[in-house]
Amino acid sequence: MWEAIVNTFVNLWEKSGLYAFLFPQDTKGLLPFELAILLEVLGIIAVLYGLNTFRKSKWATFNIVVGVIAIVLAMPDWKHSVMVLVSMVLLYLGIFKKFEPLLLVPIAFGALLTNLPPAGDMYIISPEYVSILEKIGGQIHHIIAPTKPLIGDVMYFGVINELFPLLIFMGVGAMTDFGPLIAYPISFLLGAAAQIGVYIAMFVAVLLGFSTKEAAAIGIIGGADGPTSIYLAVKLAPHLLGPIAVAAYTYMSLVPLIQPPIMKWLTTEEERKVRMEQLRPVSKVEKIVFPIFMTVLTGLLLPSALPLIGFLMFGNLLRETGVTDRLANTAANELTNIVTIFLATSVGMSMKADRFLTVKTMEIIALGVVAFGASTMGGVLLGKLLYKLTGGKVNPLIGSAGVSAVPMAARVSQVVGQEADPHNFLLMHAMGPNVAGVIGTAVAAGTFIAYFLGR
Repeated sequence: MWEAIVNTFVNLWEKSGLYAFLFPQDTKGLLPFELAILLEVLGIIAVLYGLNTFRKSKWATFNIVVGVIAIVLAMPDWKHSVMVLVSMVLLYLGIFKKFEPLLLVPIAFGALLTNLPPAGDMYIISPEYVSILEKIGGQIHHIIAPTKPLIGDVMYFGVINELFPLLIFMGVGAMTDFGPLIAYPISFLLGAAAQIGVYIAMFVAVLLGFSTKEAAAIGIIGGADGPTSIYLAVKLAPHLLGPIAVAAYTYMSLVPLIQPPIMKWLTTEEERKVRMEQLRPVSKVEKIVFPIFMTVLTGLLLPSALPLIGFLMFGNLLRETGVTDRLANTAANELTNIVTIFLATSVGMSMKADRFLTVKTMEIIALGVVAFGASTMGGVLLGKLLYKLTGGKVNPLIGSAGVSAVPMAARVSQVVGQEADPHNFLLMHAMGPNVAGVIGTAVAAGTFIAYFLGR
């Protein structure tokens, strides 16, 4: 009897996650065994010392961080340990620093779930389903259904079959007022200019050795549009979906930190003080006709962008008709919230350690900064040109809002403008390029799809 009890406990121990961490079957430790043990002991000592002196020494936080890193690197299954640490950092940024919390928190928790062996592969999401697009080259000609009844597979179904990004776009449309864009059509040019970062980052990515498809999927980060980045990554570079999604949403949350230095560097105080004329009122008929016109125009000129533009405009039409308020409210609130949970969590679940911890991931994070910074510069520089051409009637700061981070980028234009002139109100003028940027990023994605996939 005692032998049966002991065997039962041994079996439970061998099936536990802690056993999988300590004795991985398919993973070799980063360090030799003796060095790993020494590093583990030193790491534990550093963490304990840091905790003991947390309120007494300025080095306490440093000791804790170094100790945790040492422990992680000493673990036999160090890659999963690093990913657990990465998910904790993302949770910290989302919860305590409020960096795009509605997206980073579910992404981080999804990454945590999928990187706890053996549960991540056995009970959360299957590696085979995550990598299925790579096996078929990213070309989807039929529904790709999961073969295992795992929650991650079921949720990831909406990502790889392009359902969730389009529903998010419909919700964005239902929340967006295109009035400033209709009242000031020149905003289209500013939104287009802010896409320059997409192409610059794509060019740099090719120089770094990425394929042209991968480079295009990376470059779209410069548009600061998470759903579009995911939509294009699924089609062109599904194996890079995790890093691209994390980079896109992280930089969207860092708009107030990244953009102001660039905006101030490229503009003079005189230019930042420019007060623009009040926008004309936009009639209800114009607001109803606009989404219908844009949908038809996109379908005729760039069919590959119609799913993104069409769902964006459909959501906006629900908002503007005045007779579909219930549908508009559902699209903008309940549906968007539900889909955001599914989309972000399933993207996090796809961040498997062996796929995420690569040199390419680090390069993508760096290229995201290049793309975002260049997009901001492109919008501001065209704003300066319009300032000259109009005799000082256009404030160049509104050009920075041409990235798709709605409405955060427009608010940044307002804040930087008011630093120069506290009584200057640029928000509504900046909203024009801001929503034009959403359209511009979708058009860029559609162009890449048409060129690389021929459809």
